[in-house]
Amino acid sequence: MNDQAISIRDNLQDIYKDVYTTEALTALSALAHFNTRIKDVMATRMQRRATRQQSQTRINFLDAASTIPGTAITVQDARNGNFDGAVIPADLQRQWIQGTGPAAKPNAPVENSIRNVAYALLSGADGWMFDGEDALGQITTMSLDNQRNLKLAIHKDPLFLKVAEQVASEMNRWAKSFLGRETIADWKTQLDFTTKIFRARGLHLDDRHIRDANGVAIAASIVDATLYVVNNYKALQEAGSSIVLYLPKIQTAEEAGVWNELLSALENHVGLEIGAIKVYVLVEQLEATHQLMEIRAVLGKHFVGFNTGRWDYINSVSDAMAWDKTFINPNIEAITMTYGYMRNYEDRVRRAVNTPDKNGNFALWQGGMEPNIPVGSEEGVSASMKKAVAGAEREQREGASGKWVAHWKMVQIVRPVWEKIGAANQLGREFPRLTYTQQDADGLILIEPAPTDIRGARNLLSVALQYGNAFGQGMQAAALKPADFFGNDDILYLMEDMATGEIRLSILWEWMHKGAILTEDDLETGTKAGAVFSEALYQKLLDQEYDKLLKAANKDVYDASKTTTLPIAREIADVYMVSEVKPPWFIDLLNINLNNTDLAIAKQRIRLYMDTLINQGTRITENLDFIC
Repeated sequence: MNDQAISIRDNLQDIYKDVYTTEALTALSALAHFNTRIKDVMATRMQRRATRQQSQTRINFLDAASTIPGTAITVQDARNGNFDGAVIPADLQRQWIQGTGPAAKPNAPVENSIRNVAYALLSGADGWMFDGEDALGQITTMSLDNQRNLKLAIHKDPLFLKVAEQVASEMNRWAKSFLGRETIADWKTQLDFTTKIFRARGLHLDDRHIRDANGVAIAASIVDATLYVVNNYKALQEAGSSIVLYLPKIQTAEEAGVWNELLSALENHVGLEIGAIKVYVLVEQLEATHQLMEIRAVLGKHFVGFNTGRWDYINSVSDAMAWDKTFINPNIEAITMTYGYMRNYEDRVRRAVNTPDKNGNFALWQGGMEPNIPVGSEEGVSASMKKAVAGAEREQREGASGKWVAHWKMVQIVRPVWEKIGAANQLGREFPRLTYTQQDADGLILIEPAPTDIRGARNLLSVALQYGNAFGQGMQAAALKPADFFGNDDILYLMEDMATGEIRLSILWEWMHKGAILTEDDLETGTKAGAVFSEALYQKLLDQEYDKLLKAANKDVYDASKTTTLPIAREIADVYMVSEVKPPWFIDLLNINLNNTDLAIAKQRIRLYMDTLINQGTRITENLDFIC
């Protein structure tokens, strides 16, 4: 398609005419003008980042007397709750467990790919966030496969119902063997239990298939939200379901305001009331934690809650403090939700949601991700499940109304934590109002003593390499563990997505460029406690960990990837690590190499990206293979 507003590459409009419907294309054309605004706020974001690093200044709170950029709302009004928020709709009142994962699989026919949706909607989760972002692969046309599968499921297409019946039997067999009981009594009824939620890609990412009238790659946020809403809002409303999105990677209230305008324009276009689309915001960015009430106020009647994710947030803190030689994260395993800056971040979120708006409305707090999967030795599974339940119990005690799980098998293991309590949510639980002091700001970057050792470095590097490899094969969500634990069923695989890939290189970059002091002796490398983590040590570990992956069995590292996507993953990781200028996103370097298995081409693209970043201060975010 090529009209005055948008152009779609190749013949995708014909292949995906069920997704690129006339109604959807009309809406995309009507909303395409938001692309310029989004690109402007993303340029502002990069400039803010560069200025902070050059001037070596920390993120701080907004001036209370100022007006939130792009709005007429004052910062003080937002903090006081002097705005119109949302009433929580019935199907979001109880969200004890939300599962997360994509609605499609890479290189799979529809009847196989759509099984992801069946597992989700039959799991017993109160809600399922079908991911268009961190967990959804982007090779070939996976973003469109994801939209297609969701439409088929939401409209209860006969193909989906046939697959769901088969999947229900499989899930019951597993449940009987693991839990001692079946979990699905009537599969058709069960399909209606789970609230459907969709996570669009963030403002910082571009769609791979559409450009605007100026030939600029259109923001993925516009495409994802528009296709999902236009194709499904009628069916959702007819079923009595809310239209719900998760919004990722928001850094400022100004960016939230762009989302608010986009969603309001979409509602106007299709004839929905303003506020009909409800949104959760993932608090994944340090800057956002300084503007929580401002983000709530700007999103107004759209906003229903915050989610406290672990991985992306750690990455954002690391990135924001890249200039500070004294800020060095410890081993990633030490950075739990009770660690230093994470503890303070979570506390601010729960205070923000429990501050009423001017009509007395509160918002929801959805706890973070449980990445464990109950697959491994009996001892390993038992220990990991106890840990998962304990984590859920802690979040429930702290005030969360529910949490996330990364695999459908975890739903029935973790959900009983909230079932025992029985309350639908913890809306309005009393916590102190937010304050905005220097002490508060310091707490959001609080580093506490914890191990920084060679084992930690190996874990960071091994999983980062494996994740880059999985990404290139179309699996942005993959079950991974460090190579040293391959074959050890006592150590479980964890579901890793783009967020976990981001943070591993981010922490390792800190260690090497800031001279992290190792806290433990290591016999294998001969390093002693007190030694500095050097580039030479990094290169030695890179060679060793990469060699382990080359020698790994096909189960852990696909043999075909060892001469295709794995070498590219190594090149990306190495360029990221040795660069004095820290790349803002690991995903950028992965995205520009999607569908490419030629290392020579990958090197050219990686160099182009880094040269552009260093010399112009801008990111390359478009699909370099776009042929209109």
